[in-house]
Amino acid sequence: MSFFGKTGEYFILIGRAFQRPTKRSLIWREVVKEMDSLGLGSFGIITIISVFMGAVITLQTASNIDSALIPAYTVGFTARQSIILEFSPTIIALILAGKVGSNITSEIGLMRVTEQIDALEIMGINSASFLIIPKIIAAVVINPFLIIWSMFIGMYGGYLVAMFSSAITPEAYVYGAQFDFDFFSVTYALIKTVFFAFIITSIPAFFGYTVRGGALAVGKASTQGVVASSIVILIVNYLITQVLLI
Repeated sequence: MSFFGKTGEYFILIGRAFQRPTKRSLIWREVVKEMDSLGLGSFGIITIISVFMGAVITLQTASNIDSALIPAYTVGFTARQSIILEFSPTIIALILAGKVGSNITSEIGLMRVTEQIDALEIMGINSASFLIIPKIIAAVVINPFLIIWSMFIGMYGGYLVAMFSSAITPEAYVYGAQFDFDFFSVTYALIKTVFFAFIITSIPAFFGYTVRGGALAVGKASTQGVVASSIVILIVNYLITQVLLI
């Protein structure tokens, strides 16, 4: 199917999911389950990646500032801006697109090829709503908290570098991290996070829901879902940045 055909089919499916939702009791029960699966299940990998990336960003910044005219606290300031504006919201979203997106596509895709989705339709349940909406709601609710945690732990990773290396003193790092702080940076990051959460759940769900064939087709759809959601994340990231920061 062509790109425009796939895009149209995606919007039709999402519209169908929102137009005739399943009973609220069923939806919220699934939302709680998905928050644990999609959100809390990614807590560990987000923590590990964030602390090491915060440390690496701090080390790289310190190693590239070799002029006596640039104050030492610039390292903390640069690390903070890099983590809040781009690393935590965007890079973590791309990682989640791979981890969460592939799981979503595989789960829904297997339900499709084993005819479980057809069984839901026969029972009078809007399968698109039942399978997709809880995942979207769960990600939109839980992902901002994950990103805030990523910001915090990323900055802490930089602080560990300041404590256990000679790249920068802890006092200079903390001062730079606090210097000229604008809370809109966090707001901007969380706005992006909400859009990204919708993307990394709805697009893989679409590829899983529309898959045809057997296990090989599900595997191929998982790859397509991850690639498509990653590309859309980068495009939306540019558009939001253009609107909010320029």
